Amino acid sequence: MGDDEPPRQMTLRDRWGGWVMRRLDDGWCVALDRQTMLCTIYEQRPFICREYQAGDYDCLEQRQQLIVPNPETP
Repeated sequence: MGDDEPPRQMTLRDRWGGWVMRRLDDGWCVALDRQTMLCTIYEQRPFICREYQAGDYDCLEQRQQLIVPNPETP
C-alpha cells in the first residue's frame, strides 16, 4: 500500500512482505460495511482503492468470485 495510511488494525503483511487490507472469512475487505456496501474508511482508503473503478470489468469479475450461490435458487 506504499505511503497509504489505512487504520493499522485493518491491515496485515502478505507473504511477500507487503501490506494489504485484511479480509474477513467471507472474502470481503474488513473496511466494507455489508449493509450499505460502502467503505467505512473512505477518506483513509489505500491508493489502489482510490484508483479502482467500481463497475469496470475487474470489479465485476471480483464480485462474481465472491458471490455465494443460494441453494434455494434454481
